[in-house]
This record gives sequence, C-alpha cells and structure tokens, in this order.
Amino acid sequence: MELRHLRYFVAVAEERSFTRAAERLWIAQPGLSTQVRRLETELGVQLLERHSRGINLTQAGVLFLERARVALAATDAAAATGRDLESGVIGSVRLGVASGPSWPLTFDVLARFSHERPGVELSILQGYGGSLWRELREGHLDVLLAPGGHGGPDLKTLDLGSEPWVVLTGSGHRLAGNGPMAVTDLAGERVAVTGHRDGSAVDRAVGEVLAGLGVAAELVPSGPWPAVHAAVAANDVVALTTAPAPLPSGVTARPLAPRRTLPFELVWRDQATSPALEAFVDLVAARARPKASTRVLAAVA
Repeated sequence: MELRHLRYFVAVAEERSFTRAAERLWIAQPGLSTQVRRLETELGVQLLERHSRGINLTQAGVLFLERARVALAATDAAAATGRDLESGVIGSVRLGVASGPSWPLTFDVLARFSHERPGVELSILQGYGGSLWRELREGHLDVLLAPGGHGGPDLKTLDLGSEPWVVLTGSGHRLAGNGPMAVTDLAGERVAVTGHRDGSAVDRAVGEVLAGLGVAAELVPSGPWPAVHAAVAANDVVALTTAPAPLPSGVTARPLAPRRTLPFELVWRDQATSPALEAFVDLVAARARPKASTRVLAAVA
C-alpha cells in the first residue's frame, strides 16, 4: 500500500465522485478508478459502492476513511518536522559557556534565541573553558562561548570583540571604591586565579595583563569562580575579570587603568553544523557586529 493510494481513496470518498476526485487530484479518471480498485483488492474488502449517481462508502469504507485520514495527517506532520528541522525552527543546540570572565551580551542572546526559536531545545553547560573545549571536540557540545584561545584547525571561530578588564574587590578591602583603579595599586596584591588546568587560559591572561603592565602581584589559586567570588568578598584576594552583572554580594568592581581588554569568541566544529546551530551563530553574529562597529567609531573619533 502506498501513500498515494490513501490520498486517492480519501479524495474519492470526500468528493463522492471519481470525476470530481480526478479533477481535484489532477489525474485521469480511469487511472484513479483502477488505483482504488487495486487498494480494495489489497485490503480484501469493498470500500465503495459504485452507482450511476456517484459512490457511497461501505461500512468498511467509513472505517478505512477515518484511519486513512489519521495516517495522512501523521505523514504531513512528519514532513513538516523535516521542513522545520531544515529551517532551524526546531532541533537542539548544546551551548557551553565558560565560567569567569563573561561576554556581556550572553544572556541577551539566550533570551532572544529562545523567544525567536521556541521549538529549539537550548541546553547550557557552564564550567571551565578547557573542559568545555574537550566536550565540544568530543561532540557532547555544539558550540562554545568563551574568552579567546579555544580555537583549532577543525573548529570555526566567530570573533565577538573584546571586553575591558575590571578589578573585583571585597567591600571592606583597602582598594574598594569608585572609578578606575591604577594598575600600580595592584603591586604586591594577592590576585585570585582558578589554579585549575582547565581554567589555565584565563589564568594565563590575568598573568599576562599584569606582566604587560609591569606589575608584580601574587597569583593565588582560589578554585572555581564561585570560590573566587567568595574569597574576594572575604577581602582575602582581589580578582581580574570582565564586568559581571550582577555583582556578587559583598563585591565591588572598578575598571582597570590603563584600559586593557580580553577577547571573546564563539567556537563550533567545522563538520557538525545544523540549521538550528546556524541560526544561533547568525543571531550571535548579528548582536556582536553593532558592538564592534561602536568600538571602531569610538576609536576613529
């Protein structure tokens, strides 16, 4: 039994006429009649009573019409699913977001994507950038949003621009206050880093920005970022990051002077794209470009 046979029968049953059904289906009437008879032969029951004024459904025909409509509706739904998958209206995106310094438009992008693509299941995993990078390479994630340095030869990368470093201090720390903080104020300070191999990209960036500005500070391993925030709030250490929103309780943030920035990127596997992932990447790119254009204009001015 073929789907076309079901469609032929449904058209004849609904029109109560082979002539009108043939016109509706754009096929020849003799061929339509032959196909319906073949369907009856295959089923072993008579579906239609034929007479000079048209046709009537037998009891078997009434039952078969109901089930044929259900089967055709399921087929149409399955075809629509394929079209939706192809257009990125449904599907899934597994996103890794590196903890610590963050891209400020992350939550805006997530909210917009969920609103525009409600049929796409968006899963988010947060953790050290290094561990998320391995999850991406092994196919457990579709895309990674992290500070720069997680690319690779088989990975595609979208530059999201750079964000300025800020210094986090506890509310009772001697460096707490308002306005920019001179980098020289960090000389001899205890500056928190994760100390974890999978957080090494950001730890290294912290060390490099301090070294590049000629500041000697003590880098103190303080664990994952929630632990870093707790240590800062306790006035044990200070931390370098990009502006967190909202600030953790008991923590203040001051821009670093002179201004230095940390680049961010979106990374995904070259051979593992899907329409849903492409839609997500396009949205992130669209949100990142105006910000990049603003930075260019400001630099020119």
